[in-house]
Amino acid sequence: MSGRSTIKAAGAATEGGASAAQAADDPGDHFATRLRSAVKGAVLFPRDPGFTAEHAGFNPVVRHTPEAVVVPDDADDIRAAVRLASLLGLPVAVQATGHGISAAADGGMLINTRRLGSVTIDPVKRVARVAAGARMREVVEAAAAHGLATVNGSSLDVGAVGYTLGGGLGPLGRKHGYAADQVRSIDLVTPDGRLLRLSPDQHEDLFWAVRGGKSNFGVVTSMEIGLVTLATLYGGALFFLGEAADRVVRAYPAWAAELPEEMTTTLAFMRLPEAPTVPPPLQGRVAVRLTAAYLGGEEEGERLLAPMLAAEPTLGSMGALPYEKIGTIANDPPVAPLPVFERTGLLRALDDAAVERLLALAGPDAELPFGVIELRQLGGALARPAAVPNAIGHRDAGFLLFMANPAPADQAGVVKGLQQNLMDALEPHLTGGMLPNFMSSSDLAPEQVRAAYTPADHQRLTRLKQLHDPGNLFRVNHNIRPDDV
Repeated sequence: MSGRSTIKAAGAATEGGASAAQAADDPGDHFATRLRSAVKGAVLFPRDPGFTAEHAGFNPVVRHTPEAVVVPDDADDIRAAVRLASLLGLPVAVQATGHGISAAADGGMLINTRRLGSVTIDPVKRVARVAAGARMREVVEAAAAHGLATVNGSSLDVGAVGYTLGGGLGPLGRKHGYAADQVRSIDLVTPDGRLLRLSPDQHEDLFWAVRGGKSNFGVVTSMEIGLVTLATLYGGALFFLGEAADRVVRAYPAWAAELPEEMTTTLAFMRLPEAPTVPPPLQGRVAVRLTAAYLGGEEEGERLLAPMLAAEPTLGSMGALPYEKIGTIANDPPVAPLPVFERTGLLRALDDAAVERLLALAGPDAELPFGVIELRQLGGALARPAAVPNAIGHRDAGFLLFMANPAPADQAGVVKGLQQNLMDALEPHLTGGMLPNFMSSSDLAPEQVRAAYTPADHQRLTRLKQLHDPGNLFRVNHNIRPDDV
């Protein structure tokens, strides 16, 4: 870190009762006074009420201890905050919903964009303008009101901007590609505090880099994304137990390989607790969950799902859904902070050997903690280059592997060890690549960051980082370091 590395935590008053302005001869209080005078929105320091709530993340495995939190009212607030952080050499972290920061925001400034939550739809151009703090649920609901859809993910509670710029992999993906492929323009506050409009013909290099590089190049204040016409779809989730689960896992690869790209599926091993929020047939059980989203009619959807339905699921259903109910397919649990340990990788394909390893290490007889081991089907449009190139690569993979295990911090070592065992067993089937959105706090070493991109893309990202953020002001993320050459 260049320049100033810490700030004295200055609240509304010092211990002796003097205000920050009265104590301006102290360097930390001088910073507080300057920041508060430059920003219309909230500026909070460790002694201020609400400070912790404004920087708390979704996954408490990563704990943030910033010196200051800024909750901007508009893009001008962001520009002012970034300019001051740049002047003092303070690292800048960006947070919207709390899901996104996988690195600890320590010793610098955290900008929480939650107040910037507007979503506007142009139904004629089929474009949504999405502000930095909007959740994906708000985009889905706004688009659905016009018979349109966005390339949302399985959870609708994540921040729309972070999800999109990290790739964006969801139930419309095999037909419409990654969410990043749909971005038309981006408004970005750069490390020197300028507000730039990025598009295919304006600042083209940064437009390419931010779609995949996320917060490494500045603060995105808003973006425009293309929408697709979609009012209804066919989909849902099925849960299989016992011998039926084994049959489904073995049948899934060949069945999935024949599906049209209008259908996107996932297959997951789920270890469920004995909790009232879990349906009784699944409480304390190991289940295999199959999800599907088909962008077509119910009759054809039923025909495509028939081989899996024949395995007689224990629970679940498939049927016609209005697009605004698309979040019910994965039915991600309610938003609540919970320590979760994650691992991810990309599989070339699901051959017989990979399936046998998965059944042995993740099936009903394996000793694993509560959680999910999920395979997300790729291919189709996800395998094709974006019409306007971006930094989302590794498009040759067949499936994404994602593990998430909630556990107390004192069990972290055990959980990580079990996850590593599965990764080691599947290593011959893995491409070695990752996707930016699926990087967790345990995947932040330089070699892991490089794995999120193709070698050529990482080299280009590094050159652009050297050009636009040589001081690495934006490093509280899966950091693309300017010196990683």
